[in-house]
Amino acid sequence: MTEEEARNWISERFGPAGMASMTELAALVEGEASRQNLVAPSTLTAIWSRHIVDSAQLIGLAREAEGDWLDIGTGAGFPGLVVAALTARRTILVEPRKRRAEFLQAAADALGIADRTVVVAGKVEAVNEPVAVISARAVAPLPALFASALQCSRRKTLWLLPKGRTAREEVAVAQQTWHGVFHVEQSLTDPESLIVLAKGVSRR
Repeated sequence: MTEEEARNWISERFGPAGMASMTELAALVEGEASRQNLVAPSTLTAIWSRHIVDSAQLIGLAREAEGDWLDIGTGAGFPGLVVAALTARRTILVEPRKRRAEFLQAAADALGIADRTVVVAGKVEAVNEPVAVISARAVAPLPALFASALQCSRRKTLWLLPKGRTAREEVAVAQQTWHGVFHVEQSLTDPESLIVLAKGVSRR
């Protein structure tokens, strides 16, 4: 997906307001990049495809899971800030690194979504409230993710976990110690990237 295609994808699905908020988010991330390493510098020139659409595609996958959204290891705001800005959901952004958490709070304020965005400057193990969706992008292997946030998961909670090309292998490993209904979706932004969807996650 090219940058032009990515912008068009956002525009078609989220309209002028969505385009405006994502344009501002891109500018915020690019501006902060000189102060801290939020994303790989090589991906800044492809921020719309590599980060914004890669995050926003998760919203459609979670359409039927109504309720709060928990994002683990939000970092530069992907996907948590994207979800918060493009939907009306209450979104919990968990980021253990203090400077990144401070950036997330400042970005939520700038985007006008601070009223429905909770920034937790710590580890997800410290969060203990049920949510409808749990996401994590390039954070940890599936078993570790499930163990870290199981206290926030209920039977109907949807886990949305972008995993790259190793998704199916990770699911196979996770199924040795975890129950659940697992499904793998193709990413829109990269033909070699996959997204793990899981429900009914519990320990074996």
